[in-house]
Amino acid sequence: MKTSPTVIGDVQLIEPELFGDSRGFFFESFNAQKFNASIGFDVQFVQDNHSKSVQGVLRGLHLQTRRPQGKLVRVTQGVIFDVAVDLRPTSQTFGQWVGVTLDAERHHQLWIPEGFGHGFLTLSKTAEVQYKTTDYYDPEHEVSIAWDDPSIRIDWPLNGQVPVFSKKDKAGISLDMFRTQYQLS
Repeated sequence: MKTSPTVIGDVQLIEPELFGDSRGFFFESFNAQKFNASIGFDVQFVQDNHSKSVQGVLRGLHLQTRRPQGKLVRVTQGVIFDVAVDLRPTSQTFGQWVGVTLDAERHHQLWIPEGFGHGFLTLSKTAEVQYKTTDYYDPEHEVSIAWDDPSIRIDWPLNGQVPVFSKKDKAGISLDMFRTQYQLS
């Protein structure tokens, strides 16, 4: 497993070692010892999630204000543009984002630590995304940050398309509102 920091060093791109031949391929999609050694601290995952989306669906940006979730994200079918926004109040990179294209062909994964907003845009006809979380889903404390917040300025690869949202994601709050509501200023 190869781990590479992104422009926000705590968010890491994970490249598993792939063994392939004419029969197909094999790789370890997760190994706790190797993963924890590669990121430098112990993480315990408690929940696995799996979603399927059609092209143009934009999910997120999601964050839990209590019981924050670290996420290990991978694509098992299709292609997505995966985004993490630093929403940790004391971080020097608060409000900054990183985006990575993840696909089922390369098998790369993205480690997103607790305290980050997370979202993705489906680039292929359909995509299946699987991710492990470090805490359980807590809808009472979930917040959606506006995908198009002008203070974050995420460069989504929309190519002129209008994204498809859930009602919750369409009603995402601004970064300023998030700061005010959760007394981060």
